[in-house]
Amino acid sequence: MAVMASAMDLFPDVETPETLVLQTPEWARVMQSLSANAHVHLPPNFSAFDSVEQAVQQAASEQIDVLGASNYYDYAVYHDFAARARAARIVPLFGIEIIALLEDLQRAGVRINDPVNPGKMYLCGKGIVHFAPLSTEAMPLLEEIRRKDATRMESMVAQLACLFAEAGVPTGLDALTVRQQVMQRHGCPLETVYLQERHVAQAFQEALFERVPLTERRAFLERLFRSAPQIDPGSAADVQNAIRSYLMKAGRPAYVEETFVGFDHAYQLVLAMGGIPCYPTLADGAPTLCPFEDPVEQLIDVLRARHIYCAEFIPVRNTPEVLTRYVLAMRAAGIVVTAGTEHNTREMLPLVPACAGGVPIPAEVQHIFREGACVVVAHQYLRMREYPGFVDAQGRLDPAYATDEDRIAAYSKLGAAVIARYRR
Repeated sequence: MAVMASAMDLFPDVETPETLVLQTPEWARVMQSLSANAHVHLPPNFSAFDSVEQAVQQAASEQIDVLGASNYYDYAVYHDFAARARAARIVPLFGIEIIALLEDLQRAGVRINDPVNPGKMYLCGKGIVHFAPLSTEAMPLLEEIRRKDATRMESMVAQLACLFAEAGVPTGLDALTVRQQVMQRHGCPLETVYLQERHVAQAFQEALFERVPLTERRAFLERLFRSAPQIDPGSAADVQNAIRSYLMKAGRPAYVEETFVGFDHAYQLVLAMGGIPCYPTLADGAPTLCPFEDPVEQLIDVLRARHIYCAEFIPVRNTPEVLTRYVLAMRAAGIVVTAGTEHNTREMLPLVPACAGGVPIPAEVQHIFREGACVVVAHQYLRMREYPGFVDAQGRLDPAYATDEDRIAAYSKLGAAVIARYRR
């Protein structure tokens, strides 16, 4: 709880959450003007940002009030994030992202929120609190994920190193070397670095650029890929993406079978860390809607059956029309909805969420996203103080409210009051 205490100790102790709302009339103004981004990745996760400082500085420059991190598999960086966010008067949200495999849907060929891999589900946790230190319930669940992920990455790096050497460019890379590069790039402890495919692709792209002059790169890439990719051999981003596409994806020569945990494992980890299970919705972020998500009414029924009462969008993937249809339907069904930008590539997008092509988010949808951010703030605030929160440790909704509408209204008011008090 040390991170939470340092992040949130500007909030005064009050007798009840209701008292905080009554003592903070500014909550209504917050609900009208809040600027929130509930999902970014911070280094050492693969990120557009080189440091937490850079992320918080950009958030401050864009007048972001609430910024949420959703990192994979290590959370030591949240210490720095909490301190820098507080100094900038930005409310930090702490989150987790997990990849799970639903074997029944994999066998049925059902794509969930991964446009390529059937059965593969991304699941987030919002407003986590039990990560500094990890709770005794969370530790074994997370360690199993870390172990499986590290084993796969080690094998993938080894296979890529062989492919590069066979094509004429020995790199000398192994998983430890790649982790050390990430450590040096971001100035973080080695034990906090868990490799992602993008880290690996970047390491091999950098080794290639160091060893092969630009004039010879296209010929080398054709040998390596046994194909002629239509990319700019001088573009780091193009080459990294090609390494992933031609060598690391399913059916490619460096692919290693993914060994994800099941849905129940991922869901229990979110609860063990004190968070709200949250479904990241792809919608029209892929060329065709994933069957799991189409139609939205079916998706809503499945989420509620799995006790998921929060959803999230990365609107830059979505058209305003589809985003509006999905968000309004989810909210009408009592599902809290948030929005973010991910920033999990090297492309530096604005932190203020927008639809595909930079089109502004429709006002009615923007209001729901503001409300959702406030609900997560309230949940995080309550769980820090040992209240049950929007969902409790078993994933059950707060029973103090007769309807979903009453519950969401109460939590959004409390979250807005917490934000207002924090920013005083």
